[in-house]
Amino acid sequence: MNALLDELTWRGFIAQSTDEAALAAHLDEGPVASYVGFDPTAASLHIGHLMQLIVARRLQEAGHRPVLLVGGATGLIGDPKLTGERVMNDADVVAGWAERLRGQVTRYVDFGGSNPAVVVNNYEWTSKLSTLEFLRDVGKHFSVNRMLARDVVARRLDDGISFTEFAYVLLQSLDYWELFRRHGVTLQTGAQDQWGNITAGIDFIRRKEGAVVHGLVTPLLTKADGTKFGKTETGTVWVDPELTSPFAFHQFWLNAEDAKVVDYLKIFSWRTRDEIAELDDQTRNRPQARAAQRALADDITDLVHGRAERESAELAGRALFGRGELAALPPGTLSAVMDELSAAPLPPVDGQLPLVVDAMASAGVVPSRSAARRAVEEGGAYLNNRKVEQVDARLHADDLLQGRWAVLRRGRKTVGAVDLVPTESASD
Repeated sequence: MNALLDELTWRGFIAQSTDEAALAAHLDEGPVASYVGFDPTAASLHIGHLMQLIVARRLQEAGHRPVLLVGGATGLIGDPKLTGERVMNDADVVAGWAERLRGQVTRYVDFGGSNPAVVVNNYEWTSKLSTLEFLRDVGKHFSVNRMLARDVVARRLDDGISFTEFAYVLLQSLDYWELFRRHGVTLQTGAQDQWGNITAGIDFIRRKEGAVVHGLVTPLLTKADGTKFGKTETGTVWVDPELTSPFAFHQFWLNAEDAKVVDYLKIFSWRTRDEIAELDDQTRNRPQARAAQRALADDITDLVHGRAERESAELAGRALFGRGELAALPPGTLSAVMDELSAAPLPPVDGQLPLVVDAMASAGVVPSRSAARRAVEEGGAYLNNRKVEQVDARLHADDLLQGRWAVLRRGRKTVGAVDLVPTESASD
């Protein structure tokens, strides 16, 4: 097997590919131009997209040339999904999202050297294509019978599917052909749910050009129970720091399941086989140390947000659980921590700040005010990492972080926060 394919297989990147021997020989022949596409159906890429960008980067590191496609045209339509028709977003919104995605994808590949990456937008060629040209030059090469047999289409037929989404596969196939012609692309990569689109494009190029091209898809990221990976209680994990803060991003990976953390390390880290084997051994024998989770969180946060942001996220995590000073956190990092904790609103009443036990109950670290009193009496109640000594203790103005927040903790691990807006007459 080709060395790159062997590495990708070991790391868990390959769910399916076209003729493996032919693909291996093709990669061995010399630099291959490959492409992967991203539709702007939101303002940011998420961690599922990140897996595809890492494939592109690994291909480039092996000497091949990545072409990253931003779907300014296909994003106006949307790939069919099992749950029903997609919402058509405004053209200006899609164009803006496309530009944001263009900026994001450029962070993960190299645009210099002997095999520089290229970023393209399929709106460039699709917008110039007339309806008649599309039907004659593209549509005539597709069998409706085969299109109806596609899993996502077949499962949508009972409830209905629009012609717009039904025809999406033609547009993606057109992209592969255009990139074959313009950039010599002979390999398309993507997630496993893109297999039908990719093989349709391969067949289209064979019919149009008589050429052999290739496809490779990655498995969908899942949790140990097989459910979709990459969602939290607050939503999708994005790569945009405005949508998922570096702190929340780092925390997400720290909470990876023991049963899956090594799989994620293989995909999202550049650590060697020996290093990952050592972390796997530590996870099996000393899971409480969470060494693999810390390695994963550090590596992927470095990749997406940079080392400085990762170090700030680590500092915040330590401070949150009593191993650092909360007041020393930068305002942006502290704000992200409060968002992650879902700081409960608790404004002063009649100019007076609340009792600590009331704040603990509001923050959700105890079920009730009486439980908060017991926690104080037992020595397990903390305000901004300082032990609360008295059950009738009241918050003071100088307890408020950035003038508005207080962090409450019960024991070592149960943490919450309240958001106060003190008045000038608040008691201190």
